[in-house]
Amino acid sequence: MISVRRSVTGSAIVIGLIAALSAIMLPLRSHLEVATPGLVLVLPVVAGTIAGGLVPGLAAVIGGSIVYDVLFIPPYGTLTVGGAEYWVTLAVYVVVMVIVVRLVDALEKVRADARVHETEARRLFDLSELLVEERSVAELVETIVVTVQSVFVTRGVALLLPIDGRLEVVAACGDPFSEVDLATLASSSGVPVGLGMTMAGRNEPRAVALSTPERPIGLLALHDAPELGQDRALLRTFANHLALALERAQLRQTAMQVGVLEEVDRLRRSLVGAVSHDLRTPLATIKVAVSSLLAPEAKLSGPERSELLGLVEAQADRLDRLVTNLLDMTRIQAGALEPRHQAVPITSIVEDAVGSLGPANGPAELVVEVPDDLPLVDIDRVLVAQALANLLENAARFAPDGTPVTVRAKATTRAVRVTVMDQGPGVTGSDREDLFEMFSRRDAGGRAGLGLAIAKVFVEAHGEHIWFEEVPSGGACFAFDLPKADAFVAAC
Repeated sequence: MISVRRSVTGSAIVIGLIAALSAIMLPLRSHLEVATPGLVLVLPVVAGTIAGGLVPGLAAVIGGSIVYDVLFIPPYGTLTVGGAEYWVTLAVYVVVMVIVVRLVDALEKVRADARVHETEARRLFDLSELLVEERSVAELVETIVVTVQSVFVTRGVALLLPIDGRLEVVAACGDPFSEVDLATLASSSGVPVGLGMTMAGRNEPRAVALSTPERPIGLLALHDAPELGQDRALLRTFANHLALALERAQLRQTAMQVGVLEEVDRLRRSLVGAVSHDLRTPLATIKVAVSSLLAPEAKLSGPERSELLGLVEAQADRLDRLVTNLLDMTRIQAGALEPRHQAVPITSIVEDAVGSLGPANGPAELVVEVPDDLPLVDIDRVLVAQALANLLENAARFAPDGTPVTVRAKATTRAVRVTVMDQGPGVTGSDREDLFEMFSRRDAGGRAGLGLAIAKVFVEAHGEHIWFEEVPSGGACFAFDLPKADAFVAAC
């Protein structure tokens, strides 16, 4: 259809140019050399060949020869040629024009091939960009169907991938495919086994199998698939590259899933190790105390029994607090627990933290330096008290006998800063990087563990952060910010 339309267009141009040029030269015929009209009539031949190809060009040669003979070679108005010299002129015109037609037609074919190759190169360039970009499988399948439809100008494209042993449509663009169409395109096993276009009728959808040397990947279904051999070859090239891109994306997704599973397994092992470490001390204490109380040979006085029972109670409270912190932490990280904000003074937070520890787990000597004029803080009272209690318990474990643990608070531009400082061994430089990391543990009595990790989660749940500060005189200092309640109080 396109070649016929092109021939008709070229023929129309030939007729129009011959008529126009003849009309212009005819009044000037007596002043023109015999060869001049032949040179001018080259124009319709060249234009017709460029516009319509070989057939309109040859038609221009025939039509131009007739017009040249009838109108510009004596005797005028007839097909008779008046002399030998005119026969030579007309013959040269015809021969030269045929050569011109062949040359122009060949040149146009070369230019057309060049345009086709340019289009293919541009298509392959677009495809190369598709392959280079890092995309997930979900993004890639959508991009594939859109790209194939735009490149090959087809009514519809569908991509089928094997899911649970069956080919399923994972992405589609344009006119949909019926269930019957998709069933006829898929192989009996449900997975394509070769690369090439399936046999189909002229109006039926076609399919190209996507496969790599290692395995089949999927199936690409198209309405109005390319009929020309060159376009079909380009589509097969597309299929090869798309299969590689899909395989790479699938392998990358699998690698990410494996990485996630490995990280989950690592965290699970770390959790078991950290929980067992933090639970071992209170459980061992409870075990020893209960064994002493139950030992028949033990002769304990009343004060000694009370001391052991108090120790059991304190360690049980410590275990209860640890389990509660873990549950709250996991709920916050899962988004199931939202902090319940209220305006409270820092002093009440310190009292809650010390009270939750009790005399057995808290610092033996506690110094509280909290000014009375500090602004209220907008926080979840329970979570912040638990975070502060964890810091106090951590400091109490490492503070030397007879040294105090100091809690200070001061107002900054946008927050209230709380610090907990002890005079213990401090933290070495190599241990500070993951001091607050989940379930990290040092070999030589390091401070990292569940307590600091839980404190970090609770503070960050308020949009603030916690950090370690160097103490020039020795020891450790942990600081964290809490949001002021000025806006909260104003709103109330």
